[in-house]
Amino acid sequence: MEAFLISTALVALAEMGDKTQLLSFVLAAKLKRRLPIALGILAATAANHFLAGWVGAWLATLASPTTLRFIVAASFFAFGLWALKPDRLDGEREYSSRSVFLTTLVAFFLVEMGDKTQLATVALAARFDALAAVVIGTTLGMMIANVPAVWLGERLAQRIDMKIMRWIAAALFFALGAATLLFA
Repeated sequence: MEAFLISTALVALAEMGDKTQLLSFVLAAKLKRRLPIALGILAATAANHFLAGWVGAWLATLASPTTLRFIVAASFFAFGLWALKPDRLDGEREYSSRSVFLTTLVAFFLVEMGDKTQLATVALAARFDALAAVVIGTTLGMMIANVPAVWLGERLAQRIDMKIMRWIAAALFFALGAATLLFA
């Protein structure tokens, strides 16, 4: 349960103001079909985070527990610093209106590649020996952050102080890094 709860909270907060959340706003504004967008986000995130979690679990088998602990802690500290940097989407993208679900699936999967939440999923899976709990938790965290962005759009973005959310996410990453070092 710990892996699930930490994964959910960490990713939900880290996702605030992230480029995938910005993509959710853009897709909702351009495609205007909320349910297929939300389902596309769910499918893309589940696939992406399963692969990331699998890589994290595999990496955990390659290093000694002590080495892995230092690598994972350093990763969480780096993610904490990364969380403080606001994201933005690069350039305007064109989205097909033929298949909102497929457009969302592909766009979201690709934008999530190498993103801090994907890399956090790798680290969380390496930290906890609970692949399913981490993947379900990180996927739920992404949905908690992105589904309201799809449904409420700009109204939500104007009401949430993204700077505070980034600081909270950074603090959680730092705390998890410290906990990883202190508690084997």
